[in-house]
Amino acid sequence: MNPIPNVSFDNTAVAFASKSNADLYKMYLLFKSMNSNTFVKLGGGLLNAALNLHLPVKFLVKPTIFRHFCGGENLQEAERAINELGTYHIGTILDYSVEGEGNEKSFDSTRDEILRTVEKARSNPHIPFSVFKVTGLVDTLLLEKVQARQELTADERGAFERGRDRVNAICKRCYEADVRVFVDAEESWFQETIDNLTYEMMALYNKEKAIVYNTYQLYRHDRLDAIKRDYANAMAGGYKLGAKPVRGAYMEKERKRAQDMGYPSPINLTKADSDALYNDTLRFCIEHIDTIALCAGTHNEDSCYLLMQLMAEHGIAPNDERVYFAQLYGMSDNLSYNLAKAGYNVAKYVPYGPVEAVMPYLLRRANENTAIAGQSSREFNLISKEVQRRKQQKQN
Repeated sequence: MNPIPNVSFDNTAVAFASKSNADLYKMYLLFKSMNSNTFVKLGGGLLNAALNLHLPVKFLVKPTIFRHFCGGENLQEAERAINELGTYHIGTILDYSVEGEGNEKSFDSTRDEILRTVEKARSNPHIPFSVFKVTGLVDTLLLEKVQARQELTADERGAFERGRDRVNAICKRCYEADVRVFVDAEESWFQETIDNLTYEMMALYNKEKAIVYNTYQLYRHDRLDAIKRDYANAMAGGYKLGAKPVRGAYMEKERKRAQDMGYPSPINLTKADSDALYNDTLRFCIEHIDTIALCAGTHNEDSCYLLMQLMAEHGIAPNDERVYFAQLYGMSDNLSYNLAKAGYNVAKYVPYGPVEAVMPYLLRRANENTAIAGQSSREFNLISKEVQRRKQQKQN
């Protein structure tokens, strides 16, 4: 058993080492605002309306909430975030967060942009992963129809094959460039279609090591069973399983649809159930680390401590390439920076894209920070603590 490095997620000096006093004060104001549910809902609605009406509000959004949660409007602007994170041994996951128009031209354009992120990752050691959403490459209704086992028309079959070709083009390029890639999880009513496309890619490109990773939303009560099934299939197929467990992003939407359509909700009854399932997933992945490459996407301190403990118990070095921690850019720096300083592999999801196009993402982040009990308060309290620490340091 390896010793567990001494890591404190309350160490704000490490967490905010990359932030100037001015940066820290901006963060203080931002999270103080996001502590108010009313402000987030009202402000988000007004911002959306203003952008839809093409009112000149971009100058307000870009240097504030956009700069905090996003890398920039394009790959060139994202260099700032890549270099900043890289200085502290934190990798960047370039996440093209533009929600497409749902047509073939848009799907091709998204594929080409993802391929550009792969090329950038190929030549940059600070970019360990690429990522994409299948709904950016093929029509959502078509994915749903495939999952429902409905018969496709000839045109639909052609459209689905073009979508598969786009997925394959990205995964093949990642394999050639030796860049790992996450396939993001989405809604349950077409997730099985996404899963099956991802397993096809794993069978093609994960023979030597995990290049393609599937994402598992552990707020769904069936996802640990899915990972166990996928592990068995990987063993039988002679390839590695890439697994990125997260807690999930569509809980309210999933529950509402299940209620409206009269089927059992796929979501765990309580947060405690999701937490327990997530931690059991970490245990399973580490126990089978010879076949499973793991990226733990989590903002939960207990889960991070558990994974550190599991790695130590199984003799897995902090910098073992088969295990990564990941958080979102602009959130949970107390986890990312302290883990990286202790020698663990850490990466941040860094969204990018035009301000107007990324607004849906930004509003989800703001709502998520107020919806998750204590998340915004936790961030705000840590920032406040660091502001006070610096004041006292200056006085001394």
